[in-house]
Amino acid sequence: MTATTTASQGSGPRYAPEDPTLPKPWKGLVDGSTGYLYYWNPVTNLTQYQRPVSEEQLPPPPPLPKLAPGSSGTHSHVHGTTHSRNSMRIHAPSDARVSLTAEAYRRQHEITVTGDDVPAPYMTFESTGFLPEMLKEVQHAGFSSPTPIQAQSWPITLQNRDVVAIAKTGSGKTIGYLFPGFVHLKRLRNNSKLGPTVLVLSPTRELATQIQDEAEKFGRSSKISCTCLYGGAPKGPQLRDLDRGVDIVVATPGRLNDILEMRRISLRQVSYLVLDEADRMLDMGFEPQIRKIVKDIPNHRQTLMFTATWPKEVRKIAADLLVNPIQVNIGNIDELVANKAITQYIEMMKPLEKQRRLEQILRSQDAGSKVLIFCSTKRMCDQLARTLARQFVAAAIHGDKSQGDRDRVLNQFKTGRSPILVATDVAARGLDIKDIRVVINYDFPTGVEDYVHRIGRTGRAGATGVSYTFFSDHDSKYARDLVKVLEGADQRVPPELRDMAARGGYGGKSRRWGSGISIRDRGGRIMGRGNSTNSGRIGNDISSNRVDNGNDHNSYGRDRDTRTRYFIVLSDAAQASHLPATLESHQGAHLELAPSGFHHCRGPYTPTSSPPWNHHHATGC
Repeated sequence: MTATTTASQGSGPRYAPEDPTLPKPWKGLVDGSTGYLYYWNPVTNLTQYQRPVSEEQLPPPPPLPKLAPGSSGTHSHVHGTTHSRNSMRIHAPSDARVSLTAEAYRRQHEITVTGDDVPAPYMTFESTGFLPEMLKEVQHAGFSSPTPIQAQSWPITLQNRDVVAIAKTGSGKTIGYLFPGFVHLKRLRNNSKLGPTVLVLSPTRELATQIQDEAEKFGRSSKISCTCLYGGAPKGPQLRDLDRGVDIVVATPGRLNDILEMRRISLRQVSYLVLDEADRMLDMGFEPQIRKIVKDIPNHRQTLMFTATWPKEVRKIAADLLVNPIQVNIGNIDELVANKAITQYIEMMKPLEKQRRLEQILRSQDAGSKVLIFCSTKRMCDQLARTLARQFVAAAIHGDKSQGDRDRVLNQFKTGRSPILVATDVAARGLDIKDIRVVINYDFPTGVEDYVHRIGRTGRAGATGVSYTFFSDHDSKYARDLVKVLEGADQRVPPELRDMAARGGYGGKSRRWGSGISIRDRGGRIMGRGNSTNSGRIGNDISSNRVDNGNDHNSYGRDRDTRTRYFIVLSDAAQASHLPATLESHQGAHLELAPSGFHHCRGPYTPTSSPPWNHHHATGC
């Protein structure tokens, strides 16, 4: 049997290239209509997608029967369509050891699946049946085996079923949805000039451009074209790409909506929709834009949702957009869990001690090691980068930087020309740089969930990593939740941190849907608020449903600075001494601390040109 031998013409099955490692009497077949690889046992007449394992010696098989043209039905299932299997039925593996192997794999990698007729995971790349050119790209990239989220989501997606995949950052989710998308494209062979077939929605431009890079790298040999639509860059080049025709569009919701309103893109051919970092997109207020986009996409589609967390808001939109999805969980989704491959160091210190300790850590690193440092504000980000540049090669990235500056800085960081990157939370998700050795939280984020995503920039793709976090007294409200994260990842908890949590340090609500500053946490209440077309909320969160105007989510703080004013009454001066640091780390907060007696005021207040009190104007994250 050779690679060119076929059992039928047209859409019927054909023999796959001979595989000497395949246990006898199994034969590899390729579905002519879908391109999927499956396996046939001519002795038992069973077919299955799971690659068979070695079996005990069986009696010599009879001659391989010739498959009649069309004897295998197509395996195309999109919403509302039933599986047409005919004689090519997908049976559970007859060998009990195959089933046990799949279950053992799931237990080993903490995979739980919810849904009907869940196929076994692909434990090797060879068992996936991907196109040969795709497998060559995988081999060239140096991947030895699929990650757990890839292994379990691939066989489900290749059956054209909807998927909800929940896994931590750095788990290989991007390839998890791109490779089946490539197979989907090759099967349909749509005219790209009429619009894309695959649409990937992403929360940030950094993540969107990196998805595009992965799509181009692995899809180039398959002649798959891709473009990226994001704000902060001219529309002209993006529109020209669309006019030329592309198979895959990766987009932020705001920019895609802009181009849809211009009627420069058609989504009528989209039959493979991916929502990447779905929880982050909802966190940033993108739900209305997502729903508006989905209305332009045919209902007859396959939808995949990839997310790091599974709160009720994500569950609701999944229930609305997906049809009978299979849910794949890696790890415990009910708890906030950090990557155990990351060694976490929590260092208790005063703010004035941070700079000296940071320099000590940087000097201790091997030459050329990539270090990512997180600050809470854009102002601190720029200031720290300038200070470090006197002794080290460092650069900064945040929402006020132009797209050209951000691309240049990221490229310098990736190539190692600038191995130290100082960033705000714009880089907390989406930066997929495999060799970041150390993450340093110079300022603790406004929520433990963001802490987990920050340190998740290291220890990616099976590597190990190290994180250092500077923790001060004004971060005490997060002590209890931080202790839980450390214990869940089997990390050492400093005694001072444990004592702080025991004394009443608490986490409050995690910053899952906006990092609100609860006034009750500080014993205060609101006296008044100026009018604003982009009003925020105190006591719950200061946030807004956003429409992407070309900048990242955090740029909205600047708009709010100039249009919204909050007056907060505190019961004593001690509370006031803690509030500036908290509010300054919050996007767009504007705080004016009045002298003693101001809390008796009961009406609108306008500060004088030379106020006798402290004035803080945060620049946002």
